[in-house]
Amino acid sequence: MGAAPGAPAPSSASAPSSASAPSLASAPATPASAAVPRRLLVATRSRHKLRELRELLALADDIELLSPDDLGIEGEPDETGLTFETNARIKARYYAERSGLPTLADDSGLEVDALNGGPGVFTRRYAGPDATDADNNAKLLATLGDLPPARRGARYVCVLALSLPGSAGPRGGLRLLTRRGTCRGRIAAGLRGEGGFGYDPLFEPAQEAPGGRTLGQWSAAEKHAISHRSRACARMAPMLRSVGL
Repeated sequence: MGAAPGAPAPSSASAPSSASAPSLASAPATPASAAVPRRLLVATRSRHKLRELRELLALADDIELLSPDDLGIEGEPDETGLTFETNARIKARYYAERSGLPTLADDSGLEVDALNGGPGVFTRRYAGPDATDADNNAKLLATLGDLPPARRGARYVCVLALSLPGSAGPRGGLRLLTRRGTCRGRIAAGLRGEGGFGYDPLFEPAQEAPGGRTLGQWSAAEKHAISHRSRACARMAPMLRSVGL
């Protein structure tokens, strides 16, 4: 039935009133990438390690890796732990509390079966507080003496810890996630090779037969493919993705 002559045309009930509902089209768009800058603090003052971690973690280009120096954070935590995991957690928590940023820390070293896992957290200072690589290697060779290859088993270990401010852990503190990587092998009977650093000229990876090449004789690319740090990073990378990094 048509409208009565002279009656005003009915208005649509679904049409919004310009006085009561602002146009969505007029609202400025905010790019998602600009809303929350993605920044990750790494508990190191080494630019070399920052570059290495970016590569090993396959981080997106828009994630900014920062060191404590970039944020003006002074001081270092006391690494009083007896395990790599404890010390990595100490460092991650220390810098996260001072920065308010997600923080990644690592602790790593050498464990030798015949030494019940030593030198472990004392890897860098095995021969003393001011020991050089040569001092540490000499002490390790002297300590193992004439042990046969089967009793010279060892492994490089790296533990990565990620601290997440604003996210509580099971005990109410900062949430911490850890991942571990290991490179297994044995301690050679003598130094071989000029590459790498630390105990590399003594470390025969498991891929080599006894008396084979040490990491000091491997190329950087070969070492990179099996290193304890690269394996820890491969396990940590999915955790970073899960928290938006």
